[in-house]
Parts: sequence; C-alpha cells; structure tokens
Amino acid sequence: MRLCAAQIRPVMGDIARNAARHFEIVDLAVACHADLVFFPELSLTGYAPPLATSLASSAADPCLNALQQRSDAHNIVIGAGLPIAADSGVQIGMVWFVPDAPRRVYAKQQLHVDEMSCFVPGSEQIILEVAGWRLAPALCYESLQMNHADGAARLGAEVYLASVAKPAGNLAKAMLHYPAVARRHAMYVIMANCTGPCDDFVSVGQSAVWNSRGERLAHMGSDSEGVVMLDVDSGTASVHEIAGGSRTRE
Repeated sequence: MRLCAAQIRPVMGDIARNAARHFEIVDLAVACHADLVFFPELSLTGYAPPLATSLASSAADPCLNALQQRSDAHNIVIGAGLPIAADSGVQIGMVWFVPDAPRRVYAKQQLHVDEMSCFVPGSEQIILEVAGWRLAPALCYESLQMNHADGAARLGAEVYLASVAKPAGNLAKAMLHYPAVARRHAMYVIMANCTGPCDDFVSVGQSAVWNSRGERLAHMGSDSEGVVMLDVDSGTASVHEIAGGSRTRE
C-alpha cells in the first residue's frame, strides 16, 4: 500500500483555483501508484475560519464531482478538506472519496479555542480501510492531543493521517508529538501540512512520514508543493514535487 500526504499552497477562499491544484496533486499521486492521497486541513478553501460560513458546503456538492471522478477512474482514495454545513453549525471537515462508493465525511472532534467561535465539533471518529489496512484521519489541533490517537488505536487504526495547517511554532511541537504517537501505538504517522499564508499565520509545510518506531522516514521542504509518499510494504518513504524530480529524504 502506498499513501501520499499532499503539500499545497492554497489561496484563501478560492475553491476553483485550489481544486485545480488538487487535480494536479492527484495526478501526481496516481503517477506514483498511490492507493490514497490526502490534503491539508481545509485544503479546498484554505484555512480561513472567518470565511467558513460563507464557504460551507456538503459532501454532495456537485463541485466535488471531479474529485470523485478521479477517484473512480484511478482507483485511488482521496481526502480533501472543506467547511461542512451541519445541523448544529459549520464543521471543519474532510470529505473522503472512495472509488465507486459513497463519499464519507470526517469532522474535527477537538477544536482549538480560537476555532470555537466559527465551528462546531464533530462527534465520531471514522476508520478508512485501504488494501487491508485501517487508517484514522486526524485534523490539526486534535492530532496533537494524545487522547485522540489513543481513541483511534482502540478502533484498530494502524496508520494515523494528520491533516494540518501549522505555523513554525506548532510544527515544532508536532515534530515531537507524532513520533511519540508512532511509538506509543506502533503505527505509521503521515502528516500533510500546507505552505504559505493562512488566516493570521504562515504555514510552513514540511509534510512528513514516521514509521512505527517513531523514526522520520522522509519530509518535504517549507515551500515546495507535491507529496510525501509512504510505501507500507517496504517501510520506505519518498518526496515527489510538482516542479522538479523526486528524492528520498533521510
């Protein structure tokens, strides 16, 4: 099984432009023979909580059909982030496109205090099953709370998919926390971070993969766009950029 964490530079509020970048990244993941690719937090809209209400949508939105078509055509699971309109308010969501199957939605369960004025939390952890493996998505702040990973592990997760939007300070914390998650639960951890301006901070990329011993296998730079890919069968990881070639880090 091959999993890709995407790193992109989203444009705040420009869904059409961001979707076009998603298509490029999906094509790159397909070229890498990936089984799954997932994007940073709120990747389709950019991380901009004040815009969430005006940009909120649903998994059934026709504007998402092109991602479903790519999932079906290339037999690849795709996870893309956007605000989701729920009965109780707007959630930080990730829509999962599964080949020839209904779309699934994961909504962030643990919100940062700064998000509580714009969003409401989700209530259920989902588990994705891909090529016989069990994968648990986590969205930014909650992925730095060990109790979230503990809950995923109790559900049988073997891979932890952290979709984030993190500036330098929070990323430094993540670089210590994710190896601890990996060692605690003997699971792979793969992080997709965006790069460039977000709400009131600058996200610094460095999307990465850790093995079940907490060893970082590969990571991207701060400014590049592309994917970091984990090959679970071989236990190796590599970086593939949109502009330029691919290389293995560390």
